[in-house]
Amino acid sequence: MPWIQVRLDTTSDHAEILENLLLEAGACAVTLQDAQDQPVYEPELGTTPLWNNTVVVGLFDAQTSTNALIPFLQANSALEPFPKHKVELVEDKDWEREWMTHFHPMQFGDRLWVCPSWKEVPAPDAINLMLDPGLAFGTGTHPTTALCLRWLDQHPLNGKEVIDYGCGSGILAIAALLLGAHSAIGVDLDPQALEASIENARRNQITEGKLAVFLPDDEPDDQADVVLANILAGPLTQLAPKLASLTRTGGHIALSGILAEQADDIVRTYEQWFTMDAPVTFEGWAMLSGKRRP
Repeated sequence: MPWIQVRLDTTSDHAEILENLLLEAGACAVTLQDAQDQPVYEPELGTTPLWNNTVVVGLFDAQTSTNALIPFLQANSALEPFPKHKVELVEDKDWEREWMTHFHPMQFGDRLWVCPSWKEVPAPDAINLMLDPGLAFGTGTHPTTALCLRWLDQHPLNGKEVIDYGCGSGILAIAALLLGAHSAIGVDLDPQALEASIENARRNQITEGKLAVFLPDDEPDDQADVVLANILAGPLTQLAPKLASLTRTGGHIALSGILAEQADDIVRTYEQWFTMDAPVTFEGWAMLSGKRRP
């Protein structure tokens, strides 16, 4: 079934007004989009920052009368002038299948490939991580995940115990296990992420018990040889004492989710416990690693 889409070019000050009006007019869904590729970094807790130039998009049933829709919005918005707008017909799609067509096998380092579970592996003799992220973060397509996967590929993991803090789809913990780690623990705030991690472990024939997953309040206090955390700079700063306490003396930590310009501050924080390596950057993002001092 096709849909009617109404696009309104506005500012952050007026976006909420137009969003509410579109819903009042019968929109099935309303989304807010960046009009000028303006990055919004880590917001303060309790805030929802918008882009200076925002596109408000309302999706309506195809039977909606567009002749009445725009006049309704104009009459009730009290905005002068009324924002530039566009009404168009969009074809319905299987959006999950549409996304799947753009997720392709990717190589990280010398040995490791991440492959969608529904596609054939391009290198059968490589270490192939078969992945279906579901609703959890982590496919390898984001630079932060790619940086961590490359680090794992180059890091000796045989027999090591690993903690993946903020595990998402489980991609880093599972990669570590496939690369030789003895066991892994995944920690995440989102129960769906824990489910995705366990399902992806089964998909990769990880022996039951090799990967255990926990919500943050339930995680064990066991230390690990390798601690991974691909989250954001703010949480990494807050969690620094915790992540340090989880890393054995002589063990290694790998941190990502960090903008390149944030790297120096995170290094200074973690230098209290670790001898830190030089940051590795990729597409404006950074990964930091270090060795735990006694």
